[in-house]
Formats: sequence, C-alpha cells, structure tokens
Amino acid sequence: MQTTTQAAVRTTGTVPLAEAAQPGRLVSLDVFRGLTVMAMILVNNPGDWGHIYAPLEHAHWHGCTPTDLIFPFFLFIVGVSITYALDGARRQPETHGRTFVRILKRAAILFGLGLFGALFPAFDFSTVRIPGVLARIAVVFLVCGMLFLKTSRRQQIGLLAFLLVFYNVLLQLVPVPGYGPANLEAGTNLGAWLDRAVLGEAHLWKQSRTWDPEGLLSTLPAIGTGLLGLLAGQWLRRREVEPATRVAWLFMAGGGCVLLGLIWNGWFPINKSLWTSSFVLYTGGLAMAVLAGLYWLTDVQGYRGWIKAPLVYGVNAITVFFLSGLIPRLLNMIKVTGADGQPTGLRNWLYATFFVPYFSPVNASLAGAIVCVLIWLGVLWLMYRRNIIIKV
Repeated sequence: MQTTTQAAVRTTGTVPLAEAAQPGRLVSLDVFRGLTVMAMILVNNPGDWGHIYAPLEHAHWHGCTPTDLIFPFFLFIVGVSITYALDGARRQPETHGRTFVRILKRAAILFGLGLFGALFPAFDFSTVRIPGVLARIAVVFLVCGMLFLKTSRRQQIGLLAFLLVFYNVLLQLVPVPGYGPANLEAGTNLGAWLDRAVLGEAHLWKQSRTWDPEGLLSTLPAIGTGLLGLLAGQWLRRREVEPATRVAWLFMAGGGCVLLGLIWNGWFPINKSLWTSSFVLYTGGLAMAVLAGLYWLTDVQGYRGWIKAPLVYGVNAITVFFLSGLIPRLLNMIKVTGADGQPTGLRNWLYATFFVPYFSPVNASLAGAIVCVLIWLGVLWLMYRRNIIIKV
C-alpha cells in the first residue's frame, strides 16, 4: 500500500474536491463507492449480532435485502473504476505487459490483505478462511482488468452472457458428486462440493464449514458483476454522446437488467450466497441506476454540497474496510472488568456501558453501528483534509 498526498485541490461551492481535480475522474463514482462502504461498515459492525433490523441482515437464502446489494455494488464499482484507471494503458498495446504486472500486483495485495484479516489475531493457518470479500475483489479486479485491456465491448457482452448461462447450467443440471441430482441447497450444491474438494472444510466460512458465500464457483458470476461495471464505465466515457443521453441510456440499461433478473428469478432464484445469474442482473441493474443518478447530480448538474461524507469514505475505501475489521478485534483483546465482575473485551464493555442501558436491544445495536460509521467518518475526514489517500 502506498500513501499519496495531492497538492492540487479544486473547490466547488463549499466542498473541496481533491479527487475531481484529476482529469477524467468521476466524482459520482467516488461518492457511490463511499456510500457503499458506509453501508458496509454499518451492517458489518452492529453492537450485537443477535439484535439487528431485518433490512440490515442478509437474506436467509433466496431473496435480496438492502444489505445484499452492498457487495455487488462494490464489485460493479470495481469494474467502472477499471475503465478510468486503465483507459490510457489500453490505448498503448506496447505497455500492456507492464500494466498486467501492475494489475497482478494490486490483486495480490488485495488478496494478501484479506488473508491477513482472516488470520488475525491467531494466525492459525490450519483453519484460516481462504475465500472472502477482499479475495473476491482481488479476483474480479484481476480478471476484469485483463479483459478490459484485451477485449472489445462486444466481446465483454458475449462473455458476460456466457458466464451467466454457463453458471446456471452448472448449478441446475450438473449432478453433485456424492449427493446426486443438481440442487440449490446451501451445503449440497455443486459450488459447495467444489469448495470442500479444493479448499477443505477447515478453510471455509466458519459459520458453516460446509460451504462459503465467497466460494470458488460463484466467483464466475461475480466476474459478471465486474463486467457490468466495465460496460457502464465505457458508456459513461463516450464523450461524443450528450450527458443527458448517457444518463438516460444507463437508466434504461439498468431497468432492463433488473427486469431480466426478476424474470430469471422464476427458475434460478435471486441468491447472494450462490451469486446466481439472476442476482447478477438484478443487483447490477440497480447499481447502474444509482450510478446514473449520482452522475447526473454531481458530474453533470454539479450538485455537490451534500457529498462530503461519502466522498471522504470513497477515496480511502479499502483502507477503512480493512481497518474496521481489525480494530474491533484489537479492542476486544484488551480485557477489562465487566458489570458482572467477569473479564470482557474493551469493545464489548464500551457497548454494554454506553448503549445497552439506554436503548432497546435492537436500537442499541443500531446505535452502536451508527457511532462506528461516525467515528470512521471523523478519521477519514482528517485524512481527507490532509489530502492523504492510501492506495493499494
């Protein structure tokens, strides 16, 4: 990871936009990324995992809650970001070798950060979870980055269609060794079998150990989510097309994807844990609509007075995501005496002392999560004021 300090800062209204000073960069993309990461911090840090409002939980299996939108939105954003980060290199084939090395290096760092987060603090390699959020981001970035350099939009559309249909065929037609006919159940589908066969139960999601929501096979359609971002980003870069037209067509494309996802849901249900093809289209279409709206508001119309909070999250997204997973564990390594006289972690003590006595259980849990978002907002705000951006 490297830290950069940017000297050039442009001000629009009362909002300093360091990132907007870079030619060809979408302010709306940083805002979208920031909103997504803020939502991720909110749902990943409840005060009490036993008391959570339903919209802040993942769907039990089939279906989609607002929380289920967060990860696909982030992968979609990865795809859009690639079109802005690598467009110059794409136009210079002689530099593709060096660009491939950069892509591979960044993917390896992301994967390594995810593995470190899974190992910390015990560093028990015998039971470490190998799949994960950062691992999937790394793979999607790696594959989509290389595809962006070497394939056309038409080829990307064809590959997207192939991945979604192929994945549907695999999960619903290919028999599962040791279990019989194809099925979409949690521990007995083809993807769960492959994870156990390749990675072993000890290296899967600890809540199940029989399947993993970021498993190997479901990474194929997750790449499709990144491809939707690639296609959206390339469309927004069409400078010969009027901004209003770009926005309108992106809204229409998003609506079409949502509709196709809902239709496909009839026989291949929307499911985040399986990352079904219908889930890719449904969530990707919603992501297109959100990006189109933010692009129109911030990049076209210039309404930026409200964007400071998501912007400061958006420019240091990976940093806050990584650290927000480590710090609660660090705090709980510090032992203090609880109200019952027994040792407890500092994080748990803070929650029990400052939230539990003053709210109902579910509201105390939500208040704890909101305070976590606000604390990180303060940290990131200071970093932003000093133009400190930690890049992977």
